[in-house]
Amino acid sequence: MKKLNVPTLQHLSRNWCDTPEKVSRKLIGLAEHPPTFSYTILYDLVRDLVVLHQPLADVMEGVRRKVSRKDIRDNFLEILPLIGGYFEEAAPTFVQTVNGRMYPLARDLMIPFAPPLIYGVNGRLVFPWFSFWKTNPLANERLSLFVTVVEEILKQDADLDNTLFQILDFSAPEKSSPRRLEVFDTRDIPRLSESRKNEMLAVFAEGYLLAKETLATKPVQANKPAIGQPLEDQQRDMFGF
Repeated sequence: MKKLNVPTLQHLSRNWCDTPEKVSRKLIGLAEHPPTFSYTILYDLVRDLVVLHQPLADVMEGVRRKVSRKDIRDNFLEILPLIGGYFEEAAPTFVQTVNGRMYPLARDLMIPFAPPLIYGVNGRLVFPWFSFWKTNPLANERLSLFVTVVEEILKQDADLDNTLFQILDFSAPEKSSPRRLEVFDTRDIPRLSESRKNEMLAVFAEGYLLAKETLATKPVQANKPAIGQPLEDQQRDMFGF
């Protein structure tokens, strides 16, 4: 049986469809043809750069020496200067990592939400969310779903309730274009009503369970692991912490 891990909140939002059947087909496709590389390493590099204050030049040199696959290496080298420039301009007074949380999507179905870090500047706490997809970033109602649920999670934590929530979008205007960083202040993104949010989450939950049941009936086939990950972790970046 193909293993269908629980999606992260960001991937739930990106893979949401308007019917459970469409959600199921999309999740089955991802389970059967998982990504061939992971951004997990890039999150570690962000922490090296921002939390441990390693110089950008040193982090990039480490990528050149240690990341053997050219397309992944080029991806990281294109993103890292944008991250460095963002934090150089922000000039935070402190940066710290944040513990992951779980969001109850349905009975016996908890969605992981793992913010990489928060920082403080001028007496304000800022929560930047990193979106590393080069194409098809969150938009429209899917973006509103993500922001609405994240805000709900933040309000449940007294230490994060008044945090300025930003989305750092590292996508490219066109597939052949270089990436650029666009920073979204989520206060400008429309929120969903409680009823619409619950409706969208219920559709995804039903689609997830349908995909799980469908995959349980299929014969076992070995998946190719993502670069830098063992087989059992091959979906971690797409469906988990």
